[in-house]
Amino acid sequence: MKKIEVLGTGCKKCAVTAEQITTTAKELGIEVEVTKVTDPQIIMHYQVMSTPAVAVNGQLAHSGGVPDRKKIEAILKA
Repeated sequence: MKKIEVLGTGCKKCAVTAEQITTTAKELGIEVEVTKVTDPQIIMHYQVMSTPAVAVNGQLAHSGGVPDRKKIEAILKA
């Protein structure tokens, strides 16, 4: 199971990112645990300057906006 963190302030873009990752993973049959992280200290740990951002198993995979479907699939399949 992949542990995915959506890093951000809790804005609409962050919610959409989490929802799209969950939906895409379900469609691809990939088991994921998606959590939303709003703690500024954790976000700074990943050195994120622009949110939403996505970390997979503790590694930053995307930052700076809502990832498109192609990017989400790449993140999930990596």
